[in-house]
Amino acid sequence: MERKLYKELLNWKAKEDKKPLIIKGARQVGKTWLMKEFGKNEYMDVVYVNFENKKQLQDLFKNDFDIERILLALSIETGIDAQPETSLIIFDEIQEAERGITSLKYFHEEAPQYHIIAAGSYLGISLNQKNSFPVGKVQFLNLEPLSFEEFLLAKSEGKLLKLIENGQWDLIKQFKTKYIELLKQYYFIGGMPEVVKSFIKKISFDEVRAIQNDILLSYEHDFSKHAPIQVVPRIKMVWESIPAQLSKENKKFIFGVVKKGSRAKDFELALEWLIGSGLITKVNRISKPSLPLNAYSDASAFKIFMLDVGLLGALSHLDSHTIIEGNRIFEEFKGALTEQYVFQQLDKDNLYYWSADRSDGEIDFVLQQENLVIPLEVKAEENLRAKSLKSFCDKYKNKNAIRTSMSDYRKEDWLTNIPLYAIGRIKQ
Repeated sequence: MERKLYKELLNWKAKEDKKPLIIKGARQVGKTWLMKEFGKNEYMDVVYVNFENKKQLQDLFKNDFDIERILLALSIETGIDAQPETSLIIFDEIQEAERGITSLKYFHEEAPQYHIIAAGSYLGISLNQKNSFPVGKVQFLNLEPLSFEEFLLAKSEGKLLKLIENGQWDLIKQFKTKYIELLKQYYFIGGMPEVVKSFIKKISFDEVRAIQNDILLSYEHDFSKHAPIQVVPRIKMVWESIPAQLSKENKKFIFGVVKKGSRAKDFELALEWLIGSGLITKVNRISKPSLPLNAYSDASAFKIFMLDVGLLGALSHLDSHTIIEGNRIFEEFKGALTEQYVFQQLDKDNLYYWSADRSDGEIDFVLQQENLVIPLEVKAEENLRAKSLKSFCDKYKNKNAIRTSMSDYRKEDWLTNIPLYAIGRIKQ
């Protein structure tokens, strides 16, 4: 299974003055597999410790950060003597080791010759940032579920991906039916590595949904295990409201959808906990599409998206026939799945949406790429009407608009239509 983050790991390894690396990501997005695969392929040996399983090592950094003592303990535990440059040391679930994250500062300052990658949950890393976090002494990378492009590679459809990467739109048009079939599969399967691996091996949508439900259940167990007990019921209420939030015509998050009559103060902590765990992401509204976009961000108006489109379908109890074959339920929920899908394919930095103050006009996403503001409208089918987008571009003199739909690629003076299955190309 190819992950695009692998190239970033190679870039990190090649740096002369590298810092210990922390890979962040929600549970079960494949952090452990990626670290081990990288170590196996790029180093002579791997010193791997999972602090969640190795409870005897959870106090390894408690008393001091003596590097020789730490390396000796790792050698005794794993049977491998870590060597400078040729060994990779992996600290998995590092948040479970007291002062484990802080130790990375001392490895960077006193033993920079050792290559170290650590991983932990979003929540665990965030909590540790409040306690002696090694600011400026570590590098971060973020791992998300497989994108549609990575899904194509996992499905051995690299040639179809190559057409997209090269922008060979005439050939892409000839294989449109194949792309749409794979896209519908991705809507149902999503990008959680275990789910994708199972489908490739067994070609069973029932097995896919069973694994997704297990993942959702494990997340709900995390609510009770890690969140303050008084907040847990509200976390579950916010979590379960997500399908309803995304299925609305106006996808702005409404606290009253969580519980009738509720206000922001009632569910702010629950919302922030889910964001901190990496299970949802908040996309703020902008009042004006000017650079820099974050200067015009309105934190009181936002949309939320889940970690994975397949998990959204599972949480919504959509079966495979609904999505793959299509029926009335899918027609009604298609816009929610499509916008969730597009969200996953975009860079999350500098990502916003726009809505008019005194009308129902809305632009699904607004991106900032270098010195450009790019409005992006999402259409679930081949509906090419873009009234809101045209009004937006006329008002703000924008000529960089993108619409993504099931329609073929076409470029006009002010608008480019990119097929949904090729939306990853927007990064290029």
